[in-house]
Amino acid sequence: MLLKFRKPWELKESQLTEESVYLNRRNFMKQAALGSAVLSAGLVTGCDEPSAEVTAPAKKAATETSIDPSAKYYPAKRNDIYKLDRDLSFEELATTYNNFYEFGSSKNIHEKAQALPLRPWSVAIDGMVEKEMQLDVDDLFAKIEFEERLYRHRCVEAWSMAVPWTGFPLKKLIELARPLSSAKYVRMETFNLPDIASGQKAHWYPWPYIEGLTIEEASHDLAFIATGIYGKPMPKQNGAPLRLVTPWKYGFKSTKSIVKFTFTDKRPVSFWEEIQGSEYGFWANVNPDVPHARWSQATEQPLGKSERVPTLLFNGYADEVDDLYKDIKGERLYT
Repeated sequence: MLLKFRKPWELKESQLTEESVYLNRRNFMKQAALGSAVLSAGLVTGCDEPSAEVTAPAKKAATETSIDPSAKYYPAKRNDIYKLDRDLSFEELATTYNNFYEFGSSKNIHEKAQALPLRPWSVAIDGMVEKEMQLDVDDLFAKIEFEERLYRHRCVEAWSMAVPWTGFPLKKLIELARPLSSAKYVRMETFNLPDIASGQKAHWYPWPYIEGLTIEEASHDLAFIATGIYGKPMPKQNGAPLRLVTPWKYGFKSTKSIVKFTFTDKRPVSFWEEIQGSEYGFWANVNPDVPHARWSQATEQPLGKSERVPTLLFNGYADEVDDLYKDIKGERLYT
């Protein structure tokens, strides 16, 4: 007799918010009016803007797909293993309230981000691999099977959302890269175009944006390279054409608009770690019992909701990822 035990994030199919519901425009307008009013009343966030407010959603989300050559891959088939314990965030909120420091520190960055050119776009795979390579992003897409996953997203600033990402497991790219056994980390690097991305003219930031994972983290089933959201190609402000998604970590680990994957035996120093290592460490795993230096992490504010909710250890994925860290001693795993 086969017994199937439901994973922590899984719900019955009957409990899942259907696509027709979360894309319903009339329902969105009712909910967003309430949500934006509550959020703009004074949600306290962190990082460099501890008093920044969540802005009201734009009248039209910037999710235009007509000129994106990858549009043919969407919508992708949903992987029903990855479900949620909460409602999906509304598309207009998730695509207009964004961190993208390449274009400035404001959350209302989606319009400025439209300056980012997405083609041509190449991705380098180098370092400790059998053969270094440079791939056109559309050639990479042609080698990969896309799927949709429903994930929670928890920002270090104590706001959160729940979104349907489209993309592929990061371990698929690792298989393509064929790293040497001596490679211990995957270092990810974003574009560096200060003439286009005005935020990159800020000389006090260590551009380009760098992030990293251990090989074990990068190979985990949950680690995901997102290429789309809400059944469409990824909007520029959300990290097109490639972004990392690690749902058990704080959102600043999910680096956007990646141009290089380097396999190395040296631990990468990430963007925020270099700026303020005492507050933003390499691991950045979610833990409600470990506060940020300047605010509590015990609760979070879901976008579009009127009430704060408790934050979960590893953002609710503890049973899946806890073993990754059981042998790591003397390090700050949760900042």
